[in-house]
Amino acid sequence: MTMADTAAASRTARARSWWGWGWADEHPDDAACAALGALLPGTLARPLPVPRVADLRIARPAVEPPPSLAHLVTDDPEARAAHAMGKAYRDVIRALRGRPGRIPDLVARPADDQDVADLLEWAGGRGVAVIPYGGGSSVTGGVEYRGDAHRAVLSLDLTTMDRVWEVDPESRAARIQAGVLGPPLENQLRPHGLTLRHFPQSFEFSTLGGWLATRAGGHYATVHTHIDDFVQSLRVVTPAGAGTSWQVPASGAGPSPDRLFLGSEGALGVITEAWMRLQERPHHRASASVRFADFGAALRAVRAIAQSGLSPANCRLLDPGEAALSGAARDGSSLLVLGFESAAVPVDAALAQALDLARAHGGTPSSGAGPRGDEAVDAWRAAFLRMPYLRDGLARMGAVVETFETAATWTRLPALIDAVRAEVGAAARAATGHPATVNCRLTHVYPDGAAPYFTVLAGGRPGDEVAVWDHLKDVATDVLHRHHATITHHHAVGRDHRPGYDRQRPEPFALALRAAKTALDPQGILNPGVLVD
Repeated sequence: MTMADTAAASRTARARSWWGWGWADEHPDDAACAALGALLPGTLARPLPVPRVADLRIARPAVEPPPSLAHLVTDDPEARAAHAMGKAYRDVIRALRGRPGRIPDLVARPADDQDVADLLEWAGGRGVAVIPYGGGSSVTGGVEYRGDAHRAVLSLDLTTMDRVWEVDPESRAARIQAGVLGPPLENQLRPHGLTLRHFPQSFEFSTLGGWLATRAGGHYATVHTHIDDFVQSLRVVTPAGAGTSWQVPASGAGPSPDRLFLGSEGALGVITEAWMRLQERPHHRASASVRFADFGAALRAVRAIAQSGLSPANCRLLDPGEAALSGAARDGSSLLVLGFESAAVPVDAALAQALDLARAHGGTPSSGAGPRGDEAVDAWRAAFLRMPYLRDGLARMGAVVETFETAATWTRLPALIDAVRAEVGAAARAATGHPATVNCRLTHVYPDGAAPYFTVLAGGRPGDEVAVWDHLKDVATDVLHRHHATITHHHAVGRDHRPGYDRQRPEPFALALRAAKTALDPQGILNPGVLVD
């Protein structure tokens, strides 16, 4: 079987939800939504109905493609609605309320670089905005059009470009098209005994190009925390031309061309393929959980582990609220989930050393530590994958569910977490009139700091949920800025984080970025409103 055959076989006809997260058949039913709503005061008496594309007002396309491109383009209402926005709470509640925003006029599915170039040339000549689109899992407004400055909007869906073209086992690298989703990518690498091993929460529903364009974080808690770490070379098609950086293990030749496009969110060009560093699949694994009576002590334990050089693959710390929400610990404890893996050597000794550090800071390890983990680890993992579906169930009950992540140095981290809990919690209560829950977990850790991820749960303000969400985003952005915490660690800037990014970004860099935008996208058609104007 060829790589192309493997990719084709991995595609599935299972239906994606056009309005919410993931698979349509995985969403909670009405009874399950009602049960979720009963956990929060101030939710609706019954769930909002599942939205239908047929109920949307979808205007006729403002433009038509030329005959030479017509085979790449569709104006099908279902496809257009599904490409209108990402999967943030803000997007989900707008769809539930029948207000999904500006729906693209057309959806294009290019098959190769020349198709991308031809579509960009046509769009530039017609004043058509082009929104590069992978799996559509953006939670920051990164794949929707806002405003009215362009005649029409084209969603450029790259998922047809889903092949692993070459595998270099000697260098442990592969040349991969950017539109491949996570599972088909791994399926094509598996016969070679290799893996990219980049598993964000959106793994099933996001693409390599999306990971690259947003500098996505994966499952590794230390060392290889971002997709950046696996990039050897990028190929990018821009309105000004196409280019490919050299495939080298490292280079000191000036500013990196790859770094210009990593995190560029489709505003500077369309990433069409990449050479990516691969790994052998791990054969040795060990995991355990550790309970802490005091969250501050748990933070100090995680810092000690992060600075020890042990480099665990997983090192997630859940505060008591997050541990209870996931079902991993319901006794008021904070829970540390530790995991080690290796393709070459046993990892039990490394886990034992990490557990010794945790004990030294007051932690109590689980009795089931070892290759098969323990119940708390399993409960957390299951909840981690299920949580986006539960969020959509709460949205159907009119609840407000906000999540955001950041990163800060260890020195600033305790005060930052306290401020977010206090200020965002107070803002949520004031906005909704109901008590709010603000939970925190650490997703990635470094010797010099960590990335906390916050979840805010509150009863909603029926019909006004978007305004409440926007207000909480503003409050959170202000808290992060005052504590010198980044506006995003791995969710990207998009449009929702743009105000915080503008405040964080140094002005000389902003000047350079605007100049790059002008040079590469002179008609200003690529993902307008993202990163720079």
